[in-house]
Amino acid sequence: MEKTVLVPVADGTEELEAVAIIDVLRRAGAAVTVASVSGNRQITASRGTVIVADTLIEDCETIDFDLVVLPGGIPGAEHLRDCTGLIRILRQQRERGGLYAAICASPAVVLEHHGLLAGRQATCHPGFAEQLADPSRVQESVVTDGTCVTSRGAGTAVAFALVMVEQLFGKTTRDEVAASLAI
Repeated sequence: MEKTVLVPVADGTEELEAVAIIDVLRRAGAAVTVASVSGNRQITASRGTVIVADTLIEDCETIDFDLVVLPGGIPGAEHLRDCTGLIRILRQQRERGGLYAAICASPAVVLEHHGLLAGRQATCHPGFAEQLADPSRVQESVVTDGTCVTSRGAGTAVAFALVMVEQLFGKTTRDEVAASLAI
């Protein structure tokens, strides 16, 4: 059965994180949908890279995904935080026990802000650690707590994506994808 993944993006999204997540999950065989929360499919990422999303977030609100994963970047994470449609999707994902994940600023700026880390430990970019209710694991590269996966930033993006591959497809697929990346 095909695994489905939603990767929301916005103007100001950290492109290295977004592309690493999309690429690694697609290498594993996931059907990844990139959805813009910026009102049009084309966004300009934090370093000026233009990314064209597959669709708009409004087109994803009635779909149940196996995983919803947020890249970081500022102001990208703030745009994700302020998107009511995305927050509905994330709340439904958590309520139904689905996987959700965030990297860099997004664990603090989006998940913590909306109560989606309640009862869970997480990591994030060190510059946002003070926004976490429990920053005790902020020095870890990737933290998995139940159905929530968080990571620190661009430098941990591939490791983060590989953890999600393992969550969706198992250790064998994770190891195969890691080997194809020469990790």
